[in-house]
Amino acid sequence: MKKIILVPLLFASLLVFAQEKMITKSGIITFDASFPSFDEVKGTNIGATVVLNPETGEIASLALMKGFHFEIALMEEHFNENYMETDQYPKAIFRGQIEAFDRKTLTSNPKDFVMKGKLEIHGKTKDISVIAKISKVGPRVVLNTSFSVNTSDFSIPIPTLIQYKLASKVNIQLAAVLITDYK
Repeated sequence: MKKIILVPLLFASLLVFAQEKMITKSGIITFDASFPSFDEVKGTNIGATVVLNPETGEIASLALMKGFHFEIALMEEHFNENYMETDQYPKAIFRGQIEAFDRKTLTSNPKDFVMKGKLEIHGKTKDISVIAKISKVGPRVVLNTSFSVNTSDFSIPIPTLIQYKLASKVNIQLAAVLITDYK
């Protein structure tokens, strides 16, 4: 009887280990909506969570919108209250796939991979496809990407009074160092 119970438990534990994930809770996301000749409109979040399944290439990221900080405190207040409405839309989420991802082929030299998925910001979801530079440093996987999104795609309200001070195309950068999650 003990053998009957032990065999399924061993099999289940092997499945758990086979589904090892790589994670960071300190990914860095920077966005820049600056317009030339005006104050820099740039926010940085140093607490983004990024999870990668190295066996399948599935990837997900979550950033709390109130985690973005600015050099000018008033800009941060406007970002949270007037534009991103962070009480109503507290998170930015990406769920996707890194195409042809194979951790065994990674080296210390970054390799380009296509990363496709759905980006959800401000309650709106948009399909995106970006190039991610991925490398391996020891047991860690390093991921860097940069891309642009339009504020109109996510229904982010920009008052006409200041629309000439904010770029409608926002540049986003993500940097993450992922380690194996040994939970």
